[in-house]
Amino acid sequence: MRKFSKRVLSVALSTAMAFSLVACGSKDDSNKDSGNGTENTGNTGSESTGGNTGSENTGNTGSESTGGNTGSETAELSYDEQSKKIYDAVLGEFYDAYMVAKEADNVSERYALMAVAEAKLLESGVMLPLTSRGGNYTISRLAPNTVDYTLWGNDNERIHQAIVTTELISTEHRDEMKAKWNEVKGTGTYEQWVKDYLVEKGYTLKDSYTTTYTSDPETWDVLATSLAADSEMIVQTYDGLLEYDMEGVLQPALAESYSVSEDGLVYTFNLRKGVKWVDSQGREVAEVKADDFVAGMQHMMDAMGGLEYLVQGVIVNASEYIDGEVTDFSQVGVKAVDDYTLQYTLVAPTSYFDTMLGYGVFAPMSRSYYESQGGKFGVEYDSAATTYTYGKTPENIAYCGPFLVTNATALNTIVFSANESYWNADNINVKKYTVLYNDGSEATKAYNDAIAGTTDGAGLNASALELAKQDGNFEKYAYVASCDATSFMAFYNLNRAAFANFNDATKVVSTQTEEIAARTKAAMNNVHFRRAISFAVDRGAYNAQSVGEELKLTSLRNSYIPGTFIQLAEDVTIDINGTATTFAAGTWYGAIVQAQIDADGVAIKAFDPTADGGIGSSDAYDGWYNADEAVAELNKAIEELAAAGVAIDESNPIYIDVPYPANSESYTNRVNAYKQSLENVLGKKVIVTPVACADYTEWYYAGYYPSYGYEGNYDMSDVSGWGPDYGDPATYLDTMLPDYAGYMMKAMGIY
Repeated sequence: MRKFSKRVLSVALSTAMAFSLVACGSKDDSNKDSGNGTENTGNTGSESTGGNTGSENTGNTGSESTGGNTGSETAELSYDEQSKKIYDAVLGEFYDAYMVAKEADNVSERYALMAVAEAKLLESGVMLPLTSRGGNYTISRLAPNTVDYTLWGNDNERIHQAIVTTELISTEHRDEMKAKWNEVKGTGTYEQWVKDYLVEKGYTLKDSYTTTYTSDPETWDVLATSLAADSEMIVQTYDGLLEYDMEGVLQPALAESYSVSEDGLVYTFNLRKGVKWVDSQGREVAEVKADDFVAGMQHMMDAMGGLEYLVQGVIVNASEYIDGEVTDFSQVGVKAVDDYTLQYTLVAPTSYFDTMLGYGVFAPMSRSYYESQGGKFGVEYDSAATTYTYGKTPENIAYCGPFLVTNATALNTIVFSANESYWNADNINVKKYTVLYNDGSEATKAYNDAIAGTTDGAGLNASALELAKQDGNFEKYAYVASCDATSFMAFYNLNRAAFANFNDATKVVSTQTEEIAARTKAAMNNVHFRRAISFAVDRGAYNAQSVGEELKLTSLRNSYIPGTFIQLAEDVTIDINGTATTFAAGTWYGAIVQAQIDADGVAIKAFDPTADGGIGSSDAYDGWYNADEAVAELNKAIEELAAAGVAIDESNPIYIDVPYPANSESYTNRVNAYKQSLENVLGKKVIVTPVACADYTEWYYAGYYPSYGYEGNYDMSDVSGWGPDYGDPATYLDTMLPDYAGYMMKAMGIY
């Protein structure tokens, strides 16, 4: 049967679970170590694995405290009741501010009020921002800006238009191409110019591209997943209605044109005729029709892979269908007017709707092929049925994109070969795309493979950086990869229930006793404790273990939403702590976040107006590390927790489990840098316990693969992050909503 909501499912699962703390005896993408050599590593519009970083922040007010005893007060409540109580205490002020922002009619006012809500999120300290993707030294054969650079969605993972050379591209020539891109972007001339330029400079163009990966897809059904490890692969196999090109312009793809009604509620797309669905062998199975987008949307809502919230409250009756209030999908606002005319009807005008179309939730799905694989719709949907095979392997999906998967060997190799039936086959640059598995156990493997030509690029971790300097390749080829909009965070578990991995109780087992775990939970529910451990982390030293000392600040992020994600289009006046405050047109989102934080008196610099040459930025500096503030916040926490019966001193420290992949040298160094910084600043009143995971897979199961908060096996996890799905701050802030609506709440151990 179809899952009508995650809340219903969780209540059913949790009925048989005891959530009091259990003793565990006294006797844990991508831009990992391997890098991928792209100009920027892209974002995914979904949960991302923590490449070079992994932290995030959220907030209440500067003075608010949860009282330090939320954990003990919730021990006898059901899981949903625990989650609600903790959420209200920790993120209640964020929620209230965000709901006000959601009601704003004016777009610029909406943005300004959302910035206020994010300030409250950051101040709560439920997560510490760590880094973005990119910002590391890289070498590559991929020409700059020949993969879409847009900050949201999946289009920046599409590789078919990439321009690749047989030789590594020099830093000098790369800089010249980037300057040209800045000059001509939006004119449609950059692609041909780059090809001509590279040939003129003596490079040989090739039609293949090889990079690395660290996690096999869990599914090949793009409509049933919210994991970046899945969507980064599957996006190569289908086209959307519209797609961003390498100059950041939305171009027709499966839709040749579209129109919007005068009231902004109805979007009508005219589909390209003659586009074929094929199987993994390239054999035609159907023609792409408007009904395939209807089928895809219904399947996405049936499957509830984690991103269905994107259309809730946006498309008419989407929320009602997902919640089970509407069972007739024809009442949902997606309709095939005829074979080649598709129509979406919205609840209200949505300024960013067209920016959402490049994301997987709007992907088409061949209805007939899906049904041939045992797929059903509505109440009959059952992915556990023995007859259901759709998306289980690359052989169980239909393709309408530039590539077919011709090899998928687990933890080894995935090969994408050109789809000869692709509607735009004559205009793709890459005919073969190969990803090779790298487990990260050899610190210099990615670099050596890139130099040898086994792969077409590599990010330079600290070890590879030194090697590149020694052999002269650093000076010739290294460049700093652009940072993107993905924010990796250190998540704090506010309601930890798992002390071993949920998929295998023998893996990544905590040494915490029931008493130690209860004390840690009480501390994690105190806002001053969370701020103390956030302010105590030298994030530069932490990040240096992945990217080297020279670039340790470059990819640091100080907010959840990048401060320059959007600007105000007009002057806006809002209330900041009782004072009417006007922000001029052109004001960056981050400047408003900072104004609220300053008014609340919390020692966070989420946005620096002097950064990036005076443009302003939330990146490339450490706006959280503050030893004095860390100690001051800890002292407040100690006082409040003592009143709740939890004593904290050097003899009675709080212990924090941090899982890490022990097979990776840089990740091992990183967790040790985190431990050293936090313990030194807080005087051993807080002890970090690195919990060794045998490999990336165990690490992912500790903190990335859990679907519910009670499955998270950590006190702090830096394995995941979030990238935007569309061009509005809600694409981040919606992940922090309660009652299973917010995708990242599970990272805090609730919902």
